[in-house]
Amino acid sequence: MAQVKLNIQEGEPNSFDIYDEDGKVGEMIFDIKGSDLTVYHTEVDPEKEGKGYAKMLLDAMVAHVRENNLMVIAMCPYVHMQFTRHEDLYGDIWNKGDKK
Repeated sequence: MAQVKLNIQEGEPNSFDIYDEDGKVGEMIFDIKGSDLTVYHTEVDPEKEGKGYAKMLLDAMVAHVRENNLMVIAMCPYVHMQFTRHEDLYGDIWNKGDKK
């Protein structure tokens, strides 16, 4: 069973990391400034693709954003694609102003 853990370290990139029985198999890199959480990159090990791990990372990030009253700047292509496809699910937390 995969598990997502929030990893915040001073001076290091923040991430949601996903682990399964083989250890860390993916991550979502982000930064928080003010009330905006900017997602830069989501990656899952190629041999672990297709198991829903990227969606688990997305769900963890969305839950964190909602719990902390933040807005998402989706610089990550995966997150941007999901927000675009499912604006009904994510429109309330999507800060579109900074996406170029």
